[in-house]
Amino acid sequence: MRYQDINAYIFDRWAEEGWQSSRPLNHQNYQNAVLGNWQIRLTPGRYVPRDWFPPLQGLQVLGLASGGGQQMPVFAAQGAVCTVLDYSEKQLENDRLVAQREHYEIRAIRADMSLPLPFDDETFDLIFHPLSNCYIRDVEQVWQECWRILKPGGILMSGLDNGINFIFGEDQQTIEFRLPFDPLWNPEQMDYLEAHDLGIQFSHSIEEQIGGQLRAGFILKDIYEDTNGHGFLHEHGVPTFWASLSQKPADRN
Repeated sequence: MRYQDINAYIFDRWAEEGWQSSRPLNHQNYQNAVLGNWQIRLTPGRYVPRDWFPPLQGLQVLGLASGGGQQMPVFAAQGAVCTVLDYSEKQLENDRLVAQREHYEIRAIRADMSLPLPFDDETFDLIFHPLSNCYIRDVEQVWQECWRILKPGGILMSGLDNGINFIFGEDQQTIEFRLPFDPLWNPEQMDYLEAHDLGIQFSHSIEEQIGGQLRAGFILKDIYEDTNGHGFLHEHGVPTFWASLSQKPADRN
């Protein structure tokens, strides 16, 4: 079985078990978002600055690997036209559930983001890509596909793992592994992931993540760091994630 299919199976199980990232937005928070009182995350702890967002009314927004019914309802509440892509059917069910409850339309597509995305060129105004590409091995093609499906001037917001978590054991205090973390090449790393029910994950460097966006043609507009939100590294202020704001130039030349 492909590692992507294993991860989809694991995400489905996590969703059924009430995983935090599978708890859909409740009715009250949706109503608050309709009234303009909303916040949204790309990484575990910090909220995305509101000035990163253009006016959302009527925009074509893609939630890339963003299933779970948490982020897309916020965009829908602001009048965006929403599409969500995820490889976990259970995560997509949560998005459909919220859309049905709150009476808005959403296009929910089950697809593997490690493959070419099932959209025409220049389809979307904004791609919201919360922390998830640690579950795929090659992120360069993700940035290339994002570039392809964004309209000129389109915006890409991404949550990114900086790799630090991958060198530590469960206590976050003992260095156990070296980077890059690639369990398809390292049986010890695979054994660790399986023992702790973490799915199949991969570390990615700044060259792959920020450099990959730049090589695809994006302009980096802003960036911030975040921690795990809990645990030893968080208590010592160690940043383990980035969030990036990038834009496809409006000038086709």
